[in-house]
Amino acid sequence: MFDLIIRQARTIDEEVFDIGIQDGKITALAPTLQEQAKQELTLAEGEFLSAGWIDDHVHCFEEMTLYYDYPDEIGVKQGVTTVIDAGTTGAENIHRFYDLAKEAKTNVFALVNISKWGIVEQDELADLSKVKKELVKEALQKFPDFIVGIKARMSKTVIGENGITPLKLAKAIQAENQPLPLMVHIGSAPPNLAEILAELEAGDVVTHCFNGKANGILDQTHQTIKPFVFAAYEKGLVFDIGHGTDSFNFDVAETAFANQLKASSISTDIYIRNRTNGPVFDLTTTMEKLAVVGYDWREIIEKVTSAPAKQFHLQNKGEIALGYDADFTIFRFEEGEKELTDSNGNRRITTQQIVPQKAVIGGELFDTEY
Repeated sequence: MFDLIIRQARTIDEEVFDIGIQDGKITALAPTLQEQAKQELTLAEGEFLSAGWIDDHVHCFEEMTLYYDYPDEIGVKQGVTTVIDAGTTGAENIHRFYDLAKEAKTNVFALVNISKWGIVEQDELADLSKVKKELVKEALQKFPDFIVGIKARMSKTVIGENGITPLKLAKAIQAENQPLPLMVHIGSAPPNLAEILAELEAGDVVTHCFNGKANGILDQTHQTIKPFVFAAYEKGLVFDIGHGTDSFNFDVAETAFANQLKASSISTDIYIRNRTNGPVFDLTTTMEKLAVVGYDWREIIEKVTSAPAKQFHLQNKGEIALGYDADFTIFRFEEGEKELTDSNGNRRITTQQIVPQKAVIGGELFDTEY
């Protein structure tokens, strides 16, 4: 007997099947399962199911003061089954974050900030004595199932007078701990975006890719992509949304789309203030913004499931397949106008909203707040 059977699960590709779940894993997939289960859920007409949504750029260590939130507020309650905290903590305090994360219903992973205390202040990389590769290595060894990468924020408010040096240190740490994904925050210069991208390799993640700053991906005409940016994109750098309070611009995203440069993954950079006051609110709102830009819903779902799972080597997540974790998001589409605002006050109107109904995490069923 299964723990849970989800019947008439319909994907956005219009495939319909039953899913058998045992011990938190997908153990059966069939057009119709004849077996019984302790619990059954049949999808209603108009409901879709995907692998559980993954937000690969959040800030959810609740004991911080600058950027913080609560995993379940931005996770399971919003239909998001997995969140990756993007460097809120460093090697000296990630142990406390790990203890709190274990209490959440949402799956929580972390990128460890190369600065040993993380983002306790805005300029955490202005003092390079806080970057200790030995401490990072120790943290990686102590929490191998929790830490899925490292984070370096490379913009002028963070680095002080250190230029590109913090990124070089991050790459050195990465080189000694392969395979270890690196996420790099881009923003205002210095350092110049060209300097940053020159240091990166295929698989490195560039977050805030569609920010509206002068040091962003568009040239001075605001009509085309800077040539070195396209070269980095074609080399295999991963472009991640990381919406945030100040890092997503509709015009930039639309110009990139028109020039065949698409984000690889869709994430929010959510924390309590931009969740409650906007412009982020939740992952669904960011997904809707990419739909308005021109992305189709199939690729949007892929960019919050299999893409981030692959980028951060999340084993057994991001797909509906035998042996994978039983993490799912059940959602529907609703017609109706909704105003969407980017980080710079630009507005667009969507006529189709995506509304998560339920989340399944490790085979356990939860209602969302929608």
